[in-house]
Amino acid sequence: MVARGLRALRAAAGGRGRRGLSTRPARAPAADYQDAIRTLNSLQTNASFLEQLRRERPDPRAQLEAMRGFLERSGLQVEDLDGLNIIHVTGTKGKGSACAFTERILRGYGLKTGFYSSPHLVQVRERIRINGQPLSKELFSKYFWLVYNRLEETKDPAQASMPAYFRFLTIMAFHVFLQEKVDLAVLEVGIGGAYDCTNIIRTPVVCGVSSLGIDHTSILGDTVEKIAWQKGGIFKPGVPAFTVPQPERPLEVLRDRARELGCPLYVCPELDAFEAGSQALELGLAGGHQRSNAALALQLARTWLQRRGYEAGPEVLPEVPPSAELPAQPSVPLAPVFRPSDAMIQGLRDTEWLGRTQVLPHGAVTWYLDGAHTTSSVQACVRWFRQAALGHDKPQDGSEVRVLLFNATGDRDTAALLKLLLPCHFDYAVFCPNFTELSVSGSADQQNFNVTLENALTRCLENQKTWGRLLEEKGGQETPWLPPPRQVGGLLEPDPLRGGGAALLLVPPAERPLNSPSLVFPCLSHALQWIAQGRDPHLPAPPPKGGAHPQPVASSGAVLLREAATIRVLVTGSLHLVGGVLKLLDPSLSQ
Repeated sequence: MVARGLRALRAAAGGRGRRGLSTRPARAPAADYQDAIRTLNSLQTNASFLEQLRRERPDPRAQLEAMRGFLERSGLQVEDLDGLNIIHVTGTKGKGSACAFTERILRGYGLKTGFYSSPHLVQVRERIRINGQPLSKELFSKYFWLVYNRLEETKDPAQASMPAYFRFLTIMAFHVFLQEKVDLAVLEVGIGGAYDCTNIIRTPVVCGVSSLGIDHTSILGDTVEKIAWQKGGIFKPGVPAFTVPQPERPLEVLRDRARELGCPLYVCPELDAFEAGSQALELGLAGGHQRSNAALALQLARTWLQRRGYEAGPEVLPEVPPSAELPAQPSVPLAPVFRPSDAMIQGLRDTEWLGRTQVLPHGAVTWYLDGAHTTSSVQACVRWFRQAALGHDKPQDGSEVRVLLFNATGDRDTAALLKLLLPCHFDYAVFCPNFTELSVSGSADQQNFNVTLENALTRCLENQKTWGRLLEEKGGQETPWLPPPRQVGGLLEPDPLRGGGAALLLVPPAERPLNSPSLVFPCLSHALQWIAQGRDPHLPAPPPKGGAHPQPVASSGAVLLREAATIRVLVTGSLHLVGGVLKLLDPSLSQ
């Protein structure tokens, strides 16, 4: 049945087939941004090669050594990076938010900041920021071709001539930060820590570890202890490191790694301790889970200021004792509690980080965006969503429809993630690949050769079946105003109202519990149009209905969505999915 669904969806997608590694294009004569992005995309590792790497498991230490070679060929020595005054942050969830808080705090001191993060949501230049702003297209093109041309000129036939995508961007970020003369660089680890290509740095000013959990198991290991060992690999001799409260076993692993590497490690008190005797700290990022990220950022920022000679400044005040006893952690001392400066308070308040606990009210449709993709981050997402959306009373003048838009990538256990979303009581679940459009001629910034179309669609079909099974096990979902879908056999043809392929039910309704309406769409633009039904002024309205909709769930759902007083949509499971949705909902982000 999955194979039949794939054939139907491929046809609906206009024959978009499997993508392999592109041939690297010739060096562009002009430093045009789109040419730079297309050439950068040629450095992506295709899906079949990634699978080969997973089977062969190459020596990660050799990979880090290769990174040093690429850096030197680009014109930099590892020693050159010592002057970047780096804050290095890893973790399973929250590391990007902790970095965003830290960067915004230090920018408030009048410092020129660099910020390297991943992945990007809409445009790749979001990954390299100066003073909180994505690198301009002109500067991105300038530094891309500078690095690319140097690597081309120094290539060795006996070795790989070009670094892969993430390595290239990391090297490029180092060039940008050095030549643009930033006062500091906040560096977010890509995957893991010990063998991540950002760990080529030797002397960060301070390191941080956000909340740990299970993710990237094929690379980092299948237990949180193994993952903690990898994360602790960023510790450096004599460089202070901070972590948020962790479960006992992974914290012990971090402690042992810190002792092994000669790194002083501290556990951050919760944010409540910084609020003792004063007003509550306001955070620019919503959700209770952001409080530990903010507490980590306060410690990272203050330690950076002290170690770089800013401790005598008028705004960094003496430490104050906490008002209540703080929980002890085994063999890891608590970091000091201090009174946040005005710049710190303002920085926490002004922090922005797209795609994380973000709310976009668009008329009758409210979009709730969170790129959660691990069990712990999805749990935090559910708490946030239930408080932000489901805490409201249902409108008196009409119904409320709740929709889940979900996708997940990599080796993640999507059944575990979907099970955590059940308490939100969605009326519809929509599954979709991360492609924004059916056409392959979309924005080069969002091209991804790391996954084939077949794999992406298979994942969506499996997620749809898993969702139905979970609801069946739970005993059905409460949808009092939802009429049961009619029983139809076989696969349904592409929806002609969407130009073919927008609303496909790839598992026959007869195989689904009656109260688990779900749909699979081949691209995000079609999924969003069906969900919004013309109610979102930022999205085009569906074409006028020219006849009976061939899909019972899509047909009955369209009626309910058009008539509902409120539509609440949670988009989660993948930052790439959230990025595609943001691109469609806010075109200004592509400018």
